[in-house]
Amino acid sequence: MTADIPDSWLASETDLRRVRGFWHVFDAHCRFSFICSITLEVGDVFMGVFHRAFPFAGKGLTMFGTRHAVVVTHSRLRESGTVVEEAVGQLTQAGFEVSIIDNIEAPDFGKQPPVVSERTEIVVVLGGDGTILRAAELVHCTSVPILGVNLGHVGFLAEFESFQMSEAIRRVAEHDYSIDERMIAHVDVWLPGASEPIEDWALNDITLERADRGKMVELSIRVDDVEMSSFGCDGVIVSTPTGSTAYAFSAGGPIMWPNVKALQLVPLAAHALFARPLIIGSGSTFAIDILEDSTSDGWICCDGRRQCALPRGTRVEVRESKSTLRLARLSGVPFTNRLVTKFDLPVVGWREQARKTGGVHHGHVFPEDKETNE
Repeated sequence: MTADIPDSWLASETDLRRVRGFWHVFDAHCRFSFICSITLEVGDVFMGVFHRAFPFAGKGLTMFGTRHAVVVTHSRLRESGTVVEEAVGQLTQAGFEVSIIDNIEAPDFGKQPPVVSERTEIVVVLGGDGTILRAAELVHCTSVPILGVNLGHVGFLAEFESFQMSEAIRRVAEHDYSIDERMIAHVDVWLPGASEPIEDWALNDITLERADRGKMVELSIRVDDVEMSSFGCDGVIVSTPTGSTAYAFSAGGPIMWPNVKALQLVPLAAHALFARPLIIGSGSTFAIDILEDSTSDGWICCDGRRQCALPRGTRVEVRESKSTLRLARLSGVPFTNRLVTKFDLPVVGWREQARKTGGVHHGHVFPEDKETNE
């Protein structure tokens, strides 16, 4: 049996605070339940014990009490004021208590920074993909989703553009969104003589590069402990499907659709006849060894944030993580459409463009169009 709480009992802020107080007393019992028991008092009058079906009861309340949101941006944007104030104002009006984070320092390699509370309903990111990568550190190993509003350049991970922010927040307030689970890469760094690895992770990519800019780093590449290749190079990139449109793409790697469970390794300026990108399934592991006779030590960086020096003899292992990152999606636009739009792909080839201009392309006439043009 369920019973609604009459709106008339939530008429004043005093009464509302009283209801919230009892909500917090009971949330330890209802955290993983769909039915909650709530003792309700209005003023000094005991109104009884009510049972309510959740997850959401409206009026800024959830099964955890007040709805919480975190807005992540960067300091320059917050100083400009307008966009951040608008977002916070709209979230507050929708019933959220809002926290603002505008400076997420890069943690040390292998260290997990403090994450947002599981009571946080959503993290709204105002910025570009770099800001979303910083926000990912706040929700790592939690179930809290991220909604990106693009204020940067490409904004591949963002769901909305800045002019659509009001619509995005309205949809969030109404829980009108789906969740896109993104694969994360797990990294184990075995330093020479170490008995256990240093662990880290990446949403986009892991780069292992030469520490000495004037020399090459000599690497051995293994897949499932079978050596595939070894070469001198500037480094390698190990990318997730999410990161395949970033650094790995610029280095000549293929684009992988987000629902593909795979990792790719892309060599950087390898001095070898066979040094092409490799793609492995999610059940496999890349192992990258910095050879003892390498002319340079190595340097590792996860998502352009967490970095560490790697001496010769270090092994780096990369595999699929057990955790994922949750992106809030408010539209059903396929990744293919997003790819065409964000990269502004010329889906009409140059031959077709030339035909539309009378068969002329940079002063040339196509043979098959010559008769038509005449």
